[in-house]
Amino acid sequence: MAEHGAIFAAMLQEFNVAARIINLEPGIWNILTHPKRQIIVSCPVQMDNGEIEVFTGYRVQYNITLGPAKGGIRYHPDVSLDEVTALAAWMTWKCAVAHIPFGGAKGGIVCDPTRMSRRELEALTRRYVAEIVDNIGPEKDVPAPDVNTNDQIMAWVMDTYSMHVGHTATAVVTGKPIEMGGSLGRREATGRGVMIVTLEAAKHVGLDINGLRIGIQGFGNVGSVSADLLAQAGAKIVAVTDWKGGVYNERGLDIATLLEYAASHDKTVDGFPGGDRLSNDKLWDLNVDVLIPAALENQITMENAPSIKAKIITEGANGPTTPDAHSYLHKRGVFIIPDILANAGGVTTSYFEWVQDRYGYFWEEKDVNERLEKKMCEAFEAVLKTSIKYQVDMRTAAYIVAIQRVGTVTRMRGMYA
Repeated sequence: MAEHGAIFAAMLQEFNVAARIINLEPGIWNILTHPKRQIIVSCPVQMDNGEIEVFTGYRVQYNITLGPAKGGIRYHPDVSLDEVTALAAWMTWKCAVAHIPFGGAKGGIVCDPTRMSRRELEALTRRYVAEIVDNIGPEKDVPAPDVNTNDQIMAWVMDTYSMHVGHTATAVVTGKPIEMGGSLGRREATGRGVMIVTLEAAKHVGLDINGLRIGIQGFGNVGSVSADLLAQAGAKIVAVTDWKGGVYNERGLDIATLLEYAASHDKTVDGFPGGDRLSNDKLWDLNVDVLIPAALENQITMENAPSIKAKIITEGANGPTTPDAHSYLHKRGVFIIPDILANAGGVTTSYFEWVQDRYGYFWEEKDVNERLEKKMCEAFEAVLKTSIKYQVDMRTAAYIVAIQRVGTVTRMRGMYA
């Protein structure tokens, strides 16, 4: 990239801190800070009104040293090459931290899916896949759901790819419906991973999980599953906010009822009668033990960081904390579980799905969840040990773990000229 945008620059800022600590040699440093491949495609779609609209799509394969590229596809009006490149880089580090044999990728289409019909979304998805079909595949690049995409869209991705290669290729994509080779436990996996590392962090800092007070930003897949599982584990979810509004209850929200309410109210918690209304801005001011930002990037900034009282922040979203805010909170003693560790449950179970598809043999949900817990606990332990060894925060430690793993294999593989 000739010029780096703000989101990629934020990733580089985090990477550079860790690289300096381990004295990463300049050659490897250079390789690991450049995306391997950036694809930009135009996707013409005939809309329901008969007009043809051309959408811009991206697929960035950041690094494939450890294995096939892996990363979601998001549909959002604000998708940009900078964002997709940064997210592909984060996926590279996330897969390395989780110790799974994948590189990092990300995809996105600039569109507003809320204003599109099912037919238009299917046409857009199939055209996008057709445009990148030569660059994806079970051993090349394995997409997955992300913001505003779901198992149905992944089904269209799999079918389109399969039509092009002439045979059913279930392993080309993860996050598929169970009936077509999806994995049990995949939908809940990111939220389950957030729950697992939050409990590990609570143990580490000496907090009792029973009655642990938690505030969550975002009540989509990650936020809602995290809330449900943490509540089942004994924690008290006192606040939830989303794109439209929020709710607060000092005594703890009834999460089962809140889930039902959101499902029948346009997927929002706004107006839930089981607590007081809460604006997104006020979430950060609350007296809670744990904050889980599970929405979009750059939510915790220097504007709201001074108000935060939580002892633990678990980054359910990608890049929710700006570097300056992170530095400030760490100096104040807040234990931050970085995104590349905290939300790695999704890609870990995507790996399990890919393995099951390639084997043609599928595991019971209990087995999936047990394997996920083992992988997440191992990853947390590796990052925590590195944090203690180098006397650095968990984000820097996670980058050190990732850079060492990718850097070691880059060195071993050598230069192909």
